[in-house]
Amino acid sequence: MAYLSTHWFTEKHIDFEYKKYQLLGYLQQVEEQFRVTRIYPCLSDLINHYRNAVSIRDSKRFLSEAFTEQLKGADFTSMKLVYEQVVADDEVMSEVEQIVAYSIPMFEKYIREGRTIYEFIESRMNLTPVGIVPLQTGEGYLLLRPSSVSGTNVYQYQITLFEGPQERYRGVHTHYLCSYQPSPASTFENIKSDLIRQRADFPNPAIYAVEAELELPVDEALLPVAKRTLVRYISAGRGAC
Repeated sequence: MAYLSTHWFTEKHIDFEYKKYQLLGYLQQVEEQFRVTRIYPCLSDLINHYRNAVSIRDSKRFLSEAFTEQLKGADFTSMKLVYEQVVADDEVMSEVEQIVAYSIPMFEKYIREGRTIYEFIESRMNLTPVGIVPLQTGEGYLLLRPSSVSGTNVYQYQITLFEGPQERYRGVHTHYLCSYQPSPASTFENIKSDLIRQRADFPNPAIYAVEAELELPVDEALLPVAKRTLVRYISAGRGAC
């Protein structure tokens, strides 16, 4: 799937009709991904583009920062290179503003569609801790079972705390370890015991199991939703990072 760059508004040919064609081509590919329930990375990509568009709309200073610069000359007194904006006239700025105004509701439409799919997937998931949860839940294992007849994927996870401009928020990084084929012996409790035996230096890990009622793409749908569900579960106070 093709992606839009961060500064797609002001890259290359700055023309409303051209950018509209570029945007609609991108959104068509997003729609094709949503149709087969592949919401990531499309949804997060859409949200980033939407935020950029709103920022440009609300603060025109982003426009000048988005334009590339070209070398104008050199100031030998201060020993600095001097750059000038490639484009800075009102007509082009007006064109960019028109592009931004058109793109914002388009991004909003597809974000709503993506979130609807996300909420549907989330409603078909069930997260439960496996065994006793230790005090430290910032890292551990995530067991993902797409359906009752599927095997179980095992991921090692680590919760990371980020500092935003106005708030702190958590993210989660996962690393795929292995899969257990479906069998009467492949219970979550048995998988936990097996993981503890394999890693003696991690004797009491936090382990959470996510069961889904849907056979969907793992990397593009189930795993991203499971990861966000895990972060919310831990952040709600059911576990301590």
